[in-house]
Parts: sequence; C-alpha cells; structure tokens
Amino acid sequence: MQGSEVGIESFLSDNCPPMGIYETLYAFRDSFGSFMGTEGTHPWSQGFPLTTPLKEFGGPPLPESIDVTWEDRFYPKAWGHPELRGAIARYYNDQYESNVEPENVMVFAGGRPGIYTVLAFLKDHVQVRIGNIEWPAYLDILEQTNTVFQIVPFTKENGFHPSNDEYFDRSGLNAKTSVMPIISNPQNPSGQTRWGDELKDLIRLAEQPRNGILLDEAYEMFHSPSVSGIQFVEDLNNSNVFIAGACTKGLQSPGIRIGWIISSKKNIETLSNFSSFGMGGVSHPSQHYAVKLLEPSRVEKARKAVEEHYNWQRERYGKAFEEMGLGVYTGDGGFYHWLELPDGMTSAELNKRLFKHGAAILSATDCDMARPHSKDPSYYSPYSRFFRFSFGPLLPETFDSDIELFRQVFEDYRKEIQI
Repeated sequence: MQGSEVGIESFLSDNCPPMGIYETLYAFRDSFGSFMGTEGTHPWSQGFPLTTPLKEFGGPPLPESIDVTWEDRFYPKAWGHPELRGAIARYYNDQYESNVEPENVMVFAGGRPGIYTVLAFLKDHVQVRIGNIEWPAYLDILEQTNTVFQIVPFTKENGFHPSNDEYFDRSGLNAKTSVMPIISNPQNPSGQTRWGDELKDLIRLAEQPRNGILLDEAYEMFHSPSVSGIQFVEDLNNSNVFIAGACTKGLQSPGIRIGWIISSKKNIETLSNFSSFGMGGVSHPSQHYAVKLLEPSRVEKARKAVEEHYNWQRERYGKAFEEMGLGVYTGDGGFYHWLELPDGMTSAELNKRLFKHGAAILSATDCDMARPHSKDPSYYSPYSRFFRFSFGPLLPETFDSDIELFRQVFEDYRKEIQI
C-alpha cells in the first residue's frame, strides 16, 4: 500500500477552523454552484470596498502602476520601507494633529497580521477585553495566540455600544493584571463609532497605568468626520496604545495587502524583531503603491469621496430595511448594516434561502465572541436573529435590484412561517 493511502496523523493542529465568513462562502458555493464574486452573485456578506474611483463624489483615480527598480529586489526592511513609514506618520499628523514619528510605525502585509502579532507577544499578565459582537477573525486570533480575554456585553439595551468604563472595569482583578481592550472603531459589524469626547475619554483611560488599547481603525474614513484615537494620545512613547490601520478600506486597495501598527518606539522594536525572523518584511512594490495612495493631495479627495459615498449608501439602504420591518441598529460609521429579523426567523435560515438566489449575508453568530472556537453546532447564540449586511462593494446602480431581491426572499420566508 502506498504511503499516501495510509491514514497518517497530521503534525499540524486540528484546532484551526476557517474564519466564519469563509464557512459562509463555502456553504454558498455548495448551494449556488460557484463562489461569491462570480457573475450573477450579490456580495452582501463581503467586507471589502469598491476598488474603482468614486467619481460621482470627486474621488481621485487609483494608481495604475508603480516602478520596480533593481533595489526593490533586495530584502525589505523588517519594520517597513522608510518612505512608507514616513508617509503613514505624515498622514496621521496632517489629519489628526498628532506627533507620530516614522519610528512609531511598523508595516505589515495587511492590518490582520499586525493585530495577530501584537496579541502573539502580549505578556501573561495582560487581560484582553472584547465586545460580545466584533469582527469574526478576532476570536480566531485570540484562540490561536492563547490570549486571556473577557467579554464585554453588547445588547439592544446598551445600543450595542458599551461604555468606555465597561471595557476598563477592574472588578475582581489583582493589582498586577493589566487590561487591554480590542475595539474596532468604527465597529465591524455594527457601525457604532466612538468619536469626539467619547473617543478622547477612551484614550485617556487607555493611557492610565496598567491599561492599554488596541484600536482597529480599518474603517477610520467611513464616518463624518473621520476618526482616529491617535488624535487624543498624550504620550505615545510612554503608553501601550496600539493603532491598527491599512490601505484596505478607505484607500480602496485590499489586494495590495498593506497595513500598519502605530505604537511606542519600544513596542515597534519588538514587532520589528519578530518580523526579522517571522515575516521577513513586506513586498517593496506593495509598499511603493501605498506611498502613492497616501500622497497628501490625493488623500484629501479620497477621504471626502469615501465619506460622502458611503454616508449616502448607508442612509438609503437603512431606510429600505426599516420599511421592510427589520430592526436597524446600525451606528453612523463603516459600510455595514446591523439588522434584526422578526421573532421566529433566524439569519442562518435566511442565508440558506439567499444562497439559492446568488446572495449571502453574514450571520451574527459568526461575530459572537462568546461562541466556541470549535464552532460547536449545539451552541445557541443570543444573536441568532441578527446579521450583517455589507453595502461596501455594491455599485450605486445595483441598489434597486439588491433591495428587490432581498425583499422577495425575506417576504417569502416570512409568509412561509406565517409571521
């Protein structure tokens, strides 16, 4: 018998399920017969923006090419290309009147690897706080890095927007334990956003002794005004504030895989040490493309166009969902709607029906940070009637057809169970 036919045990962990959205995509493929994104599909479950210029709102062109020289074929620096680190620092300083230096910036191949790396090197006495409902990948990262975490409740009663104090509550903790919330802001999936005085207070708490914060600002530009905690940081180099950003959302370039972490110089040194042996730096061509995206005059036009386009989309999709009788709990940021079905319906069942029409949403169960990482099917999530609808990748001209298709499937489901 050939070795390939023998049941040899894999040396790799069995505890590595795909992120929730991928399970949705696989189930969609099995039902519809092709992957989401192919012609005739409706990517309401997907977390990416339009990757074409937002011309109707004055959006600038996206760079079409970059020059690659013989120098770019050398190994990249572990912490990132000096030109890009400088461009990122300049961006925050120009937009938020901060004092970020290039040495406060670490470049990664997307925001996700940066978040993973921060959590991978947390000291044992740091307890993470995370909202009950958050971006699905956080749970996978927390589990794979063996990070100790505590859930902060997200409920209809608190508007899916817990107070800052709830994230930093030290009840039951000893004096040696440090607290570090992870918060996406604007929040994925709900769009709830901390800004102004509330965000200022959040950073004030994060800069206190034994505290820190990891703010995931992937959707920074998708709010009026744009928001970043860096605006309120008093002493970055004497704090455990981590700001995660990327070219993925507001700069409309998820495919170039460029993200970054901003933190103290000491923390950046640790992250770059890891990169020296664990990552090897980030592609020079991608970093050069990011520098073009961050050119100051271009950024000003991009920020304005992104804000106006997605505010418009958020408003009209929200109004349509309210008219259908859905519960709309969306905040004023991001490019998702956070929706609730009537009693007797579940988002998982709705998704099965949408699959047959080439569409999908993200069930809130996948965003539930309290669910078992093993995705035990016996687990009952309190969010079974909730789901995330993404208008991020939707063209303006598909609005009527998107709403009509969703309404048709929703109404058929409701009639069938006689609600």
